[in-house]
Amino acid sequence: MKISVLTDNHAGSHFQAEHGLSYFIEFEGRKLLFDTGQSDLFLRNARIMGVNPSDADMIILSHGHFDHGNGLGHLSGGKLICHPACFSARFRKHDHTYIGLKYSIDVLSARFSLQTSERPFPIAENIIFLGGIPRLSDFESLKTPFALDDGSPDYIDDDSAIALITDKGLFVITGCAHSGIVNTLEHAKKVSGHDQIFGIMGGFHLKENNRQTKETINYLRQQGVRHILPSHCTELPALAAFHEAFGIKQIRTGDVLNF
Repeated sequence: MKISVLTDNHAGSHFQAEHGLSYFIEFEGRKLLFDTGQSDLFLRNARIMGVNPSDADMIILSHGHFDHGNGLGHLSGGKLICHPACFSARFRKHDHTYIGLKYSIDVLSARFSLQTSERPFPIAENIIFLGGIPRLSDFESLKTPFALDDGSPDYIDDDSAIALITDKGLFVITGCAHSGIVNTLEHAKKVSGHDQIFGIMGGFHLKENNRQTKETINYLRQQGVRHILPSHCTELPALAAFHEAFGIKQIRTGDVLNF
């Protein structure tokens, strides 16, 4: 398995960064583009890395936020999968800034072969799009800074992830994990039928070293997860707690990870 970080919040040498996430994943002969950031930056970084995102067998959109999906406007053709609620109109509560996708379902349906699924969807024999993630823990997804266009709270019900089934266990990749890392991993275990978690990578959406961060760290310890790679929307207090617990390294644009 090889993961190339095309876009992340922090820049590596010779690369630029933006608030967003995009990974190019190579696994068991399949190539996947997981999210596209908010601009064409993922393409510019990919060229430097010698990666061609157009080679992807499938594009996966983790959820319908601008910093994960607006880069889709710089691609066309191929298969795209996401949760149907990705196309919701959504805003920040405090200033009503629009943070949803720039493109409607009609626009993306015209550009791509679009598959939407609320339920888990097998992309390949050992690759699963997790669909909607149940919110079962008592410390995750309890409040939200976001609202839908009717003013109701937006808990990002379209938040999803992918599970790669390896011979060492599940490797799960998240965009922001608005559902919570524990909820996401428990869902991945149930959907895949595999209990061992080999790795977790992506946005963890943890902002402080609070109960949710501590409970997440305890869970990952108990599960014996070997690779813990928070990035993107995981802020410094939480990253510091993960560094103290697991000795993590910061993920940067331009990183290439082999497992």
